[in-house]
Amino acid sequence: MAQIIESGKSDFIKANVSNSHNDAVAFEVKLAKDLTVAELKSKLEILTGGCAGTMKVELYKGDTCLSTLDNNNAQLGYYANCDGLRLHVIDSFANFSFDNATVEKFELTKDQYEQRTNSVRNYLKQNKLGKYNEEEMAQAEEKRRQQAEEMQKRAELCIVDARCEVAVPGNPRRRGTIRYNGQLEGKSGVFIGVEYDEPLGKNNGSIAGKAYFTCQPNYGGFVSPLSVTVGDFPKEEFNLDDEL
Repeated sequence: MAQIIESGKSDFIKANVSNSHNDAVAFEVKLAKDLTVAELKSKLEILTGGCAGTMKVELYKGDTCLSTLDNNNAQLGYYANCDGLRLHVIDSFANFSFDNATVEKFELTKDQYEQRTNSVRNYLKQNKLGKYNEEEMAQAEEKRRQQAEEMQKRAELCIVDARCEVAVPGNPRRRGTIRYNGQLEGKSGVFIGVEYDEPLGKNNGSIAGKAYFTCQPNYGGFVSPLSVTVGDFPKEEFNLDDEL
């Protein structure tokens, strides 16, 4: 389902682009919000080597898939209205299979591919995009390093049984008690398990059948250490009888 991420004043967004053939290669582009999804796919066809008519484009925030850009007539701004998101291109041709007995396999050597002027690699080189922009790559690496250091510092503060307040964009601030600090099966990075004071969570301390801690249903949640502030946060009391 398509969704608007958040409002913004700029007519453009900056987004990273990755593709299903090489998830490790991503580069930043500036795109107009009034681009239709069909026009966007045509641009991504040049950048990724996919086919605009068959490609699938997914919108990510970090490692979380927010939506699939499946309406070719919709404008990009309807799906993505802020910077820092990632457009992931899935080339449907990668799913096709051919009979090797009837179709001759076409291959290029590394040197032959380097000499081609109409390749994706040559386009990236000429426009100094992605890994061919040394300054951009250095800045991205420094940003990742700083984020990793901040993540480690914040995680070290999240002691089990400590009181905390959780602030996740798009959600109200919630208070609770830290019940878990560590990795989750099938996920990368460190997560903080919180037992909330109110039923504002998503689980009971379990994910995919595995229990990391125990609490009442909808009182548990797992968030990034960057979303957690540890401190003296007493439980808030709400007396509904006094309301008019």
